[in-house]
Amino acid sequence: MVDLGRECSFQQGAEFGITTGSPPPTWRLCEVNSLCPQAMRVLCCWMGLRRTHLLWPVLLLLLVGAVLTALLPSAEEHDGGAGLLGVLRRDTVQKENPAQVHHVGSTEEEHRFTIIIQTYNRTDILLKLLNHYQAVPHLQQIIIVWNNIGEPTPLKTWNSLGPHPVPLLFKEQSTNRMRNRLQPFREIDTDAVLMLDDDTLVSVPDISFAFSVWKQFPDQIVGFVPRKHVTTLSGVYSYGSFELQDPETAGGDKYSMVLIGAAFFHRRYLQLFQDQPQAVHALVDETQNCDDIAMNFAVSLYLRKNSRSRSFNRPSGVFVKPVDLRNLEKDASSGYQGMWHRPEHLLQRSYCLNKLVQIYGAMPLCFSNIMVSQFGFPNYANHKSRG
Repeated sequence: MVDLGRECSFQQGAEFGITTGSPPPTWRLCEVNSLCPQAMRVLCCWMGLRRTHLLWPVLLLLLVGAVLTALLPSAEEHDGGAGLLGVLRRDTVQKENPAQVHHVGSTEEEHRFTIIIQTYNRTDILLKLLNHYQAVPHLQQIIIVWNNIGEPTPLKTWNSLGPHPVPLLFKEQSTNRMRNRLQPFREIDTDAVLMLDDDTLVSVPDISFAFSVWKQFPDQIVGFVPRKHVTTLSGVYSYGSFELQDPETAGGDKYSMVLIGAAFFHRRYLQLFQDQPQAVHALVDETQNCDDIAMNFAVSLYLRKNSRSRSFNRPSGVFVKPVDLRNLEKDASSGYQGMWHRPEHLLQRSYCLNKLVQIYGAMPLCFSNIMVSQFGFPNYANHKSRG
């Protein structure tokens, strides 16, 4: 007896050229012709014709698809590969193997940052902050501007409790001046600088998020404390806080400054501040105040000078809404209170605004209503209580 199912399967395999593990095609065809009944031969032929009719539409669809694909422009032909296809291709390659994708001029310094903290008479709080910031990713080093003239730094205590993952450097000063923190220290080898007050604790997620925002706006001050200037009917400027809501329009408020007491900025701005007119430095020394306002003036003028479009002026800063930003001043055993507690503090800052306008000959600050926020809700924003 001959297995008809086996014989027909041989016949089908022969039509598609499949010979592995089967008798040779010639033998198979002869065996079918000699042993299969007439009805079996008709069935096999019908199945072969059916497969042939199904194959032609598939081949036609493949041919049409190949023609249409050939007519599409390649990613390299569209804007030099800078189109959507090129962007997606580069993103895919970067995700698969980031080490093989580099931006022009990209260095390790562009992916790390330096913290600068100026301190005076708050050593106990400083040690708490230094311990906290050791856990911040991408932090290259911490520079402490030591304004306790004639007093030893706590470096010996710090080193005795080491090792520590982030290096620490004390820069002892000869005079206690507000603008000491804005020196272009030669030890700074990162593009990004995070300046922090010595009584301010910013959460690690907030710092990491703000750093990612700064990398998108590296020419601006990216920070957590916005302020604004207000023009009065008499033409005199007044210093104001950022209220998050404008009572006149019931909409979002605007700001024109981002204070550097908790902010990222490019290290080039440290030298930029030093290059300001001597009258600016004298004003800061006279008031022991307003170095942050002067920095916003300097950055605004820099952005305007280097803008491609003279009709569009970028604000000096970008406001990042903090999730967890705390003031530790009450924890200081010395009881020392910051200068912003002085009754004349806000009056001095309004005074500085008008003096800086006189020095520069114009008001360079412009307003912004951009507020960048990550997931979460602020439990301590402190937009109104400080200067």
